Amino acid sequence: MSAPRASTEDSAMSWSIGYDENWKRDIGYGVPAVCDYPGCNAPIDRGLSYVCGGQPYGGEHGCGLYFCPMHLMHAGARREHAQVCSRCYYGRNPFDATTDTKEWVQFKLGDKSWSRWRSENPKEVAHLKRILATPRPQHSAVRAPSKTVCTKSATSMSCTGECQ
Repeated sequence: MSAPRASTEDSAMSWSIGYDENWKRDIGYGVPAVCDYPGCNAPIDRGLSYVCGGQPYGGEHGCGLYFCPMHLMHAGARREHAQVCSRCYYGRNPFDATTDTKEWVQFKLGDKSWSRWRSENPKEVAHLKRILATPRPQHSAVRAPSKTVCTKSATSMSCTGECQ
């Protein structure tokens, strides 16, 4: 994954970086992340290509979380063929959001383009420093929880075990 390309001081309108008030986290294609599906650590970004609902913040049909291609499915015509996670596809409550990646946290804490943000947000800076101090698993291959095996074809997704 390439280095983050975000800046809080850019004046041009871009989907590179934004903030989701609902999930209280940075979003955009410039934000490196991991899939929000439980147990999946596939590296993605928080751009529109990976958002449940296919629109900013999830649009009308999704929860606004971010998933790798293995954990997104296409809804039917009544939901405008939006890409959605399994929870939204079946009308269930959303998954929990993953925390920011170490790469993104280090960028926000160290890059000069974020210096003004750091000085204006000391509580958030302290929170990010705590995130860095907490061990988290390394990125790994896409996988579902051990009791669930999910496979996805061009037209459907099927799960054996207890599908989330």
